[in-house]
Amino acid sequence: MSSSQDPSAAPSAAPPPAEERQVQIHLRKIPLLAGLSDEEMLKIKGELRIRQYAKREVVLHKGGIGDGLLFLLSGQLQVIDVTEDGRAIGLRMLAPGDFFGEIALINNSTRSASVVAMTEVLVAFLPAPTAMHLFAHSPSVASQMLRHLAQKIQRDSEFRSLLSINNTAKRIYTYLVLMKREAPDGTVVENLPTHQDIANMINTSRETVTRALLALAQQGIVQKEPHRLVIKNPEALQKLVQG
Repeated sequence: MSSSQDPSAAPSAAPPPAEERQVQIHLRKIPLLAGLSDEEMLKIKGELRIRQYAKREVVLHKGGIGDGLLFLLSGQLQVIDVTEDGRAIGLRMLAPGDFFGEIALINNSTRSASVVAMTEVLVAFLPAPTAMHLFAHSPSVASQMLRHLAQKIQRDSEFRSLLSINNTAKRIYTYLVLMKREAPDGTVVENLPTHQDIANMINTSRETVTRALLALAQQGIVQKEPHRLVIKNPEALQKLVQG
């Protein structure tokens, strides 16, 4: 834990419970803020408000005012939308270091989706005026935000294509391909959602997801580990997507 003189360490909002008083957030571990100067970091540190949410608690409500930018510091979040018939559709998962709420903030509009805690989470809230000042005056933040928005457009396009696939098993395989990342120990899907959450995201049943993942494991294509999926044979998975 760093000393209080570290400009990139933000203490939790006062007055926190006794067991939380030593919580410090190293802001340079947040990619969007990593390129800020020490002076800018001190200003951000003074504006941030740290909030804790329990599992399944709603962090952002659809239709709410875009009054700030939020950063996930620990835990896992899911962005969801609710259909007219009341079904919750998962749109994407958020991992520590990710930020959210930027669209409503930039557009000065209401939130287009809700965000729900999948585990206990710690979230940092940056008020709108400070966030907008960063976007306008920090080249590193502006550059990363542009890259993020371009990736978001591409990801949303890929996800729409996924949902148009009629074959349910192929939808599941395609979802895994979209979520996979290269890690030092191989190709993995980190922070694997529950089977029910995957089902909600790709419009199928939990049982169908369970059967598909079990079949992949039996074929030696994937290996389930705590909170992640190791793709042992990426080429075989890609062939299933294509064929």
